[in-house]
Amino acid sequence: MLLGCIADDLTGATDLALTLTRGGMRTVQVMGVPDDPARYAEFDAVVIALKSRTNPVDEAIEWSLKSCDVLIGAGARQIIFKYCSTFDSTDKGNIGPVAEALMKKLGGDLAVVCPAFPTNKRTIFQGHLFVGDMLLSDSPMKDHPLTPMRDSNLVNVMQRQTSLKTGLVSYDSVDQGPDAIKAAFEGAKSRGESFVVIDAISDRHLMSIGEAIADHKLITGGSGIALGLPENYARQGLLNKSDATKPMQAKAGRSLILSGSCSEATRGQVAKAVLAGMPALRVDALDLAAGKTSPKELVTFATEQEGDGPVLIYSSDTPDVVATVQEQLGREAAGSIVENALSETAQTLVKKGFTRIIVAGGETSGAVVNGLGVNAIEIGPEIDPGVPWTRSLDDDGLVLALKSGNFGAEDFFMKAWDKLA
Repeated sequence: MLLGCIADDLTGATDLALTLTRGGMRTVQVMGVPDDPARYAEFDAVVIALKSRTNPVDEAIEWSLKSCDVLIGAGARQIIFKYCSTFDSTDKGNIGPVAEALMKKLGGDLAVVCPAFPTNKRTIFQGHLFVGDMLLSDSPMKDHPLTPMRDSNLVNVMQRQTSLKTGLVSYDSVDQGPDAIKAAFEGAKSRGESFVVIDAISDRHLMSIGEAIADHKLITGGSGIALGLPENYARQGLLNKSDATKPMQAKAGRSLILSGSCSEATRGQVAKAVLAGMPALRVDALDLAAGKTSPKELVTFATEQEGDGPVLIYSSDTPDVVATVQEQLGREAAGSIVENALSETAQTLVKKGFTRIIVAGGETSGAVVNGLGVNAIEIGPEIDPGVPWTRSLDDDGLVLALKSGNFGAEDFFMKAWDKLA
């Protein structure tokens, strides 16, 4: 193993694994801390997917440090702490506390903070995170039900989350290339800064940053921060790049979409699929809580649909509806009720011949994958930036596309199936 990765949610882990695979690294994604990391010795990179984005800070730190110990023990030369390209967190964490704990564990003196993903229109300029041409605080992320983002200045956000000093490496240095970035790092160290938010508005910037952090023990950021890392290992003669885009073989079976995300992007994808005539059933959290709807009814709906096209089951709804449900059920209960119902539905439908499944939403993906007993996945072809098909290493033939709520084009639910053979 060359690179060990710790992701704070499942879909983010898949996004990172795809980036590394496309860069020529043999990459496996593991669900939770592996008991036997030697099982993955043939891979260049191992990505551990945790569910540590919104759980208690102490628990997130504990899981992340345990993951770090396993990865370092298995030979990892660098550690990436991967979080969302919209820096999903609260003012108390969990990004800052986990990053600080990993920094102390690894003994590093400086780490970058870079959630930029220009391909998906996440860019950083003067320390401010943009979504498209809007500041993060003006984007729909300001109304996220779990991690509302009201401050676009990542230096300020990070500083509120960690006791270590946070600085900025600005566009002027980044645009000049790796040598200028390294010089800016030295300046940051002289000022006593342990973390530096680093500007990036293009993939070229991310490649330069990647080269500049070749000797960093800890790297933090979104999947884009990994763009330049495979080339570092290739230059050192440690990596023979492999084919990253081989077709994903999938045995015959029925197709299913389970959507628990309420993001603007996913709502648009649901609307597009329904408008196109895809069989679709909306799940109401209040009905589930009251026993008016159950996984058994969701299974019946899916199995009764004729033809071999995909079936859509979704709970996605607008922020005001979500807020109303959370007021009545509680924030955590509202989410878990839907996630558990979709997970139970998936388990039953897999037994009934559904082998090709798209899951939208990080929390929902985690619940479904856990329910299906999937421990590790290999990465297949990219559907849209940041979202590939994957195949379970535990169940021959089960293929999954685990989509972050914010990712994917409007026609994602309809075109994804063309990537399977």
